Amino acid sequence: MGRPKGTKNNMRTPEEKERIVLESREAGSRPTAAKYGVAHNLLLRWCRKYRESGIDGLRSRSGRARPGRLIGLQRKKNRTREEELELENLRLKVENERLKKGYRVKGGGRGKEFVTTKGSNTKS
Repeated sequence: MGRPKGTKNNMRTPEEKERIVLESREAGSRPTAAKYGVAHNLLLRWCRKYRESGIDGLRSRSGRARPGRLIGLQRKKNRTREEELELENLRLKVENERLKKGYRVKGGGRGKEFVTTKGSNTKS
């Protein structure tokens, strides 16, 4: 069934997942999944990962859980010179990848549009 539309995606810590997995062993997986609002298949996946790797198997591998140096750097008001250069380097890498794929960004904010470069001269 999955998460109901419009509800928040809860990021659970590995300790919370472990507690839920251990409770599902005693009370059963379906009632435990319903109690915590977790999809039954997801709970079974957590149980398998817990059996195979312990609590390390329950650690999130998504991009949100991985702390990075550039997270929130765009919104930061007082940046150091090094942070400015890192951000500019990141922007240029993104622009380079876009040009390799055949489009460029025109405008900004809500008026931003992606224009294909096929058939046009990309050198300026």
